[in-house]
Amino acid sequence: MISIDFRDSRPIYEQVKDALRRLIVSGALPPDEKLPSVRELASRLVINPNTIQRAYRELEHEGYIVSVPGKGSFARLRDGGNGERVGALLAKFDDAAEELMYLGVTAQELAARLVKKEGESDDN
Repeated sequence: MISIDFRDSRPIYEQVKDALRRLIVSGALPPDEKLPSVRELASRLVINPNTIQRAYRELEHEGYIVSVPGKGSFARLRDGGNGERVGALLAKFDDAAEELMYLGVTAQELAARLVKKEGESDDN
C-alpha cells in the first residue's frame, strides 16, 4: 500500500500524501472507501501521527478525500475536482510538454499518449 523511503529528499508527509493520491486516482481506493485512521496508519508506517494528519489535511484541501468528524476520512467521489489543483497540474503538464517537444517529441506523440491514457482510465 504505502511505503516510506527515508532516503527520499521529500518530507515524509509528502510521500504519504503522494502515495494516497496515487491510490485514489488509480481506483485502488474507490470513492467513499474509508481510509485508515490517523493512528492506525501512523502505527503501520511507524511514523508520528501528526505527519499522517498533515497528509490527510492537504489531501482534503486538494479535494481527494473528505473527513467526517467522528467517522473518519474517505476517498472522495471524482466530481471535476478542485480548480486550484487542476490549474497547478495543467501548469506542470505545460512545462513537461514544452520540454518534451524541445527534446524532439512531437505534438502527435503527446496526443497519442493522452488518448492511450484516457483509454486506460476508461477501463478502470
